[in-house]
Amino acid sequence: MSERGEISVEYSSRGNPTYEIQIWHDELGKHKLIRSRNESELISRANEMMMKWDKAWDQECKSEEAQRHTEEAEQLMADLENLLNHTLDINDSINWVSIKDLSEFPDPKPEEAEYPKKAEYPKKGFFTDIFSSTRQKHEDKIAQIDKKYEEITEKIDKKYEEEMKEWKTSQTEFLNVQEEENIKIEQLKGKYVRSDPDAILPYCELVLNNSLYPTFFPKKFELEYKPENGILIINYQLPELEDIPTLTGVRYIKTRDEYIEKHLAKTKLNALYDSILYQMAIRSLHEIFEADEINMITSVTFNGYVDTHDRATGADITPCVLTVQSSKEEFNQINLRNVEPKTCFKALKGIAASRLYTMTPIAPILQMDRSDSRFIISYEVADSLSDSVNIAAMDWQDFEHLIRELFEQEFEDSGAEVKVTQASRDKGVDAIAFDPDPIRGGKIVIQAKRYTNTVGVSAVRDLYGTVLNEGAGKGILVTTSDYGSEAYDFARDKPLVLINGNNLLHMLEKHGHKAKIDIKEAKMILADREE
Repeated sequence: MSERGEISVEYSSRGNPTYEIQIWHDELGKHKLIRSRNESELISRANEMMMKWDKAWDQECKSEEAQRHTEEAEQLMADLENLLNHTLDINDSINWVSIKDLSEFPDPKPEEAEYPKKAEYPKKGFFTDIFSSTRQKHEDKIAQIDKKYEEITEKIDKKYEEEMKEWKTSQTEFLNVQEEENIKIEQLKGKYVRSDPDAILPYCELVLNNSLYPTFFPKKFELEYKPENGILIINYQLPELEDIPTLTGVRYIKTRDEYIEKHLAKTKLNALYDSILYQMAIRSLHEIFEADEINMITSVTFNGYVDTHDRATGADITPCVLTVQSSKEEFNQINLRNVEPKTCFKALKGIAASRLYTMTPIAPILQMDRSDSRFIISYEVADSLSDSVNIAAMDWQDFEHLIRELFEQEFEDSGAEVKVTQASRDKGVDAIAFDPDPIRGGKIVIQAKRYTNTVGVSAVRDLYGTVLNEGAGKGILVTTSDYGSEAYDFARDKPLVLINGNNLLHMLEKHGHKAKIDIKEAKMILADREE
């Protein structure tokens, strides 16, 4: 912004005034001294010049802003056109050290206690040491000052000790969780280097999660590994056409003081979108094969899905729009730096509509297997419930089947299938839900705990480990009681849902079922059963 100095005045020998003022604009490098015999004219001329400078600077800033937006748009377009090449200079194998949390506890240590200045003692008077009563009063005042100061310092010390205790507790919790997570990484690393099949899915999940895409890409996927033949299936959610930015440049028109945006033509947008999807399919194959250091993956099937809507009915749909399968041996013969993505996809005998942006559904080359030897025949329980039934005292097998039935009703609109596993008595997986939408739903692990005590953090940790081992997208823990604070803290920011007794009763009521949870009564009933 323009600035100006103070108005100064000089008088001629005849007493006529001359006014002058300095104005400047640092950003433009402008400076001017204005003189006038009339003060109001001086101010008017100064203001006029400053307004011109400010307008020129505003236009220059807007021009630079337009150029910055143009450069950002051009860079983003270049990134989208080179999604495949971006990963070729990156080692996609997992760096086990880099994924560990080695950060220090972030909360600052409480500052040491600072004491206020102690009040000054009263000065002795002339008669203080002469008369005992006067001396006693003087000493009493000193004692009062000492006592009050001691009370203040004790209060400050106590507050500091409480702050330190709270800080040390938080630090210990942070370090314990950090250590637990790092131990899990070490355990996964150990299983992986030993070629344990159970480590393949979590390892591949890490690989795909490490893949950097623009933030507006969904980056959701579901994996299945077949250890008997080394086949990995990837169901990947691809971006919608509407997710792709179209801005290619911005111009600022000074004469109209407005921005003019330039966007991709529809035909170029469609071509870019198709290229992006082909690149993502080939890139995912490359990342998995390159990261497979122990050669446990012989073949990868990539199925690309898009969350969109039916153009005829407007209904939400998630069609598979492309699918490709390749063996590791075949894929490693390709020089990806020189390929054209669509041609490479076709050479791998990938299947897709000629124009991907039309969202034409195709059948995946290989679909995920929903069978599981652990599944057993389920039976209905909910219809037998009433206001008098205390589900906290229910037979634990009946409780697991109730939860299966309840979630089947909960997922009814999405067509999900919920199956109960073999009797586990709180060990492992109690039920598994399969949402037919492989992206938004997929495999969901459900554990049912008919408990009369608070569920601790260990149960939630076990669930998270099961989710990873099962290759599931989410874990749900249902209990008739409630969870401790550590359990809720651990579940935060993880794909875990904790449903307590109140939530469970609400779900039952939502689906037309009545029941009760009386923990005290349940403990008595269960104790009688065990006798």
